[in-house]
Amino acid sequence: MKKLLLSSALLLASHFALADVNVESAYVRAVPPGQMNSAAFMQLKNEGPGDISLVAAKSQAAKNAELHTHTQDNGVMRMRQVSEISLPAGEVITLQPGGMHIMLIGLTQNLAAGENISLSLEFSDGSQQALEVPVEGIMPMEKMGTMMHEQKHITQ
Repeated sequence: MKKLLLSSALLLASHFALADVNVESAYVRAVPPGQMNSAAFMQLKNEGPGDISLVAAKSQAAKNAELHTHTQDNGVMRMRQVSEISLPAGEVITLQPGGMHIMLIGLTQNLAAGENISLSLEFSDGSQQALEVPVEGIMPMEKMGTMMHEQKHITQ
């Protein structure tokens, strides 16, 4: 009986364990009232010894949260749902506009800049991470272009 209780306790504890993933620069895009969808962006660094994947996300701010990417299809950018986002050990994966992101579908609340929403991430190893993510306004395109230009110089 003691072994069964200990096994159950360990299983329950491991289910709620934090992944060895460091989340940085997380934000959700603010949208006008009545808009039904938004997206979450962030940097994910797998600090664990092995590869894992982000396999799901949940938020009370939306009916559904889906993992998405953008692909080129005959010269047209299309958004597609993916089953997972790979997080190789020791690497940083960036979820960003125009790339991989977490789509928040069927918003259940307004998302105004300056607010926070809860977002839970689930990983392939069964671990989860609960976050409070700030809602930020959409960055003007000219500022985004400047940042991308600066980033190219930094990484070259």
